[in-house]
Amino acid sequence: MTEIVRQQPIVDHHEHHPPAGIKRWLFTTNHKDIGTLYLLFSLSMFFIGGAMAMVIRAELFQPGLQLVEPNFFNQMTTVHGLIMVFGAVMPAFTGLANWMIPLMIGAPDMALPRMNNWSFWILPFAFSLLLSSLFMEGGGPNFGWTFYAPLSTTYSPASTGLFVFAIHIMGISSIMGAINVVVTIINMRAPGMTYMKMPLFVWTWLITAFLLIAVMPVLAGAVTMVLTDKYFGTSFFDAAGGGDPVMFQHIFWFFGHPEVYIMILPSFGIISAIIPAFSRKKLFGYSSMVYATASIAGLSFLVWAHHMFTTGMPVAAELFFMYCTMLISVPTGVKVFNWVATMWRGSLTFEAPMLFAIAFIVLFTIGGFSGLMLAITPADFQYHDTYFVVAHFHYVLVSGAIFSIMAAAYYWLPKWTGHMFNERLAQWHFWCSLISVNILFFPMHFLGLAGMPRRIPDYALQFADINAVVSVGGFLFGFSQLLFVAVVVKCIRGGEKAASKPWEGAEGLEWTVPSPAPYHTFSTPPKID
Repeated sequence: MTEIVRQQPIVDHHEHHPPAGIKRWLFTTNHKDIGTLYLLFSLSMFFIGGAMAMVIRAELFQPGLQLVEPNFFNQMTTVHGLIMVFGAVMPAFTGLANWMIPLMIGAPDMALPRMNNWSFWILPFAFSLLLSSLFMEGGGPNFGWTFYAPLSTTYSPASTGLFVFAIHIMGISSIMGAINVVVTIINMRAPGMTYMKMPLFVWTWLITAFLLIAVMPVLAGAVTMVLTDKYFGTSFFDAAGGGDPVMFQHIFWFFGHPEVYIMILPSFGIISAIIPAFSRKKLFGYSSMVYATASIAGLSFLVWAHHMFTTGMPVAAELFFMYCTMLISVPTGVKVFNWVATMWRGSLTFEAPMLFAIAFIVLFTIGGFSGLMLAITPADFQYHDTYFVVAHFHYVLVSGAIFSIMAAAYYWLPKWTGHMFNERLAQWHFWCSLISVNILFFPMHFLGLAGMPRRIPDYALQFADINAVVSVGGFLFGFSQLLFVAVVVKCIRGGEKAASKPWEGAEGLEWTVPSPAPYHTFSTPPKID
């Protein structure tokens, strides 16, 4: 007679005794913990990259060389750019995605939790490599964050190999994070949540993730060719060996322009969550926002050579890239119109998240208009490689991407911590940031129009007064961010208990889907206002 063995239930000991202390953070597969790790890492990188910006602005406070050697100045401009793009902005958005996407779509966690852990923990190693290159003989990378050949091949320091390896690791992390987002959103939505019912933050991240998967391998190819040109005797970008240095720019910007949208599309999703909540109205034109986001992503692949108008393209190519670039302003304009229409006749209140969201709309629009000026080919011949370009992309990335990240942090801090933050301190942070960021970047437009070149540690006497103003703005903006740290630390440590809907009247889905419930237990689709 066959003996029937009763199967014992498998007990996951971790479920009942989760690891504590450092082990909790090292081995976690919880999307909230990993989101928190990304956000804290991003904040630390923001301050390291910001310290490098302080060095740059201190050197440029007055003409002449006073603080640093020109080579070290170039290292600061290079590593500042790389850290802010790959270490501050992108990990912050990935952290927000990890935290909020499962909650917004009613999923129990991200689809690939172990890969999620790995995609975070390789980042600190990548940036340790990049920063350690600054202490090598000959210094760190000094060729600009765009690492144009032959500066990054023939004339680069010995640490270039470390720089390439660090970029590869960052790229691997981004691709893994993007795959995780795509798989989660496609496979783990709660029953009844169709694509056109997803919150816009989820939509913008889905589109961003496809962009990442498409363009990160292009960056990997570019840095690999730089590596082989420098160390293995190839000549992809060396004209003497039959290569072409301009080809590097084509490959880099084919990655680089979609990358710019990778750093701004999640912002659009954040603003589309915050504006309706503080206007007490539904978002105006939901489906047009989805189509506009997809249009921007698609067009981003057709505009890369607007960074290269001065390289001697045929006129037909210049016209093509000029018109495609101008076309992007149409879906972007749709988004801005919809945000303003959402606020129109709403019951507005102006807490810190809303203030940052409104500042985002105004300042991002200024950045968009200066981008439209740069898109006009004959005008770009004057603006190219001047401080006008620096002003343009910092309006988009600082008062755009970073302001939206701060808006998101303030909006969701009560959800993350269970406590309300100090509103007065947050408002101080906002006003100090808003005033100083404009003192910092707005005068740069005039420097650029007057012809001051970027990435140069010294300049003509005629630019001295404006540079002094810009540097003061830079230091004010940097110190203003200490207020943000104070708000976050105070909020984590305690304070007034947050209500279940801290922003009363908020219509965001993130408050209506009960987060602990697995996605398959909903008897009815989650409520979507």
